[in-house]
Amino acid sequence: MKRRTFLFSVPAGVFVSLAGCGGQPSSGPVEIKWDRDGCTRCGMAISDKAYAAQIRDPHSKKVYKFDDFGCAIFWSEHQPWSSDPRMEFWIADSRDGRWLDARKAYYVSGKRTPMAYGFGAVADKVEGSIGFDEAKKQVLAKGK
Repeated sequence: MKRRTFLFSVPAGVFVSLAGCGGQPSSGPVEIKWDRDGCTRCGMAISDKAYAAQIRDPHSKKVYKFDDFGCAIFWSEHQPWSSDPRMEFWIADSRDGRWLDARKAYYVSGKRTPMAYGFGAVADKVEGSIGFDEAKKQVLAKGK
């Protein structure tokens, strides 16, 4: 291999390798920088891991972060793609903080949440829990 070819190949290979390392994935929830990232709707710092939510725009793949299920619901209602089934909606499990598909999660009311919408998500149906559509309906009826 000629020296010139080698000197060009090494930096090009490093660049190509590193190009895939940055940025966010194109699906799934992303890392939240607790106490630094702000809620897309209300601007409050996202601090409580038990009630955070994320929504991914199905077209741009941009992720929007929220401090409360209610903020995510109200914000999404104003997006032209809110009913697009490709929209990803993630909610933190209020028991352990792992990310759940918000549409498949169950919701328990009466929780003390950052913006007082009062719903905590759980992975499995528990006594008194409701599904996504009913939780969304109750949040919208509450207003704010």
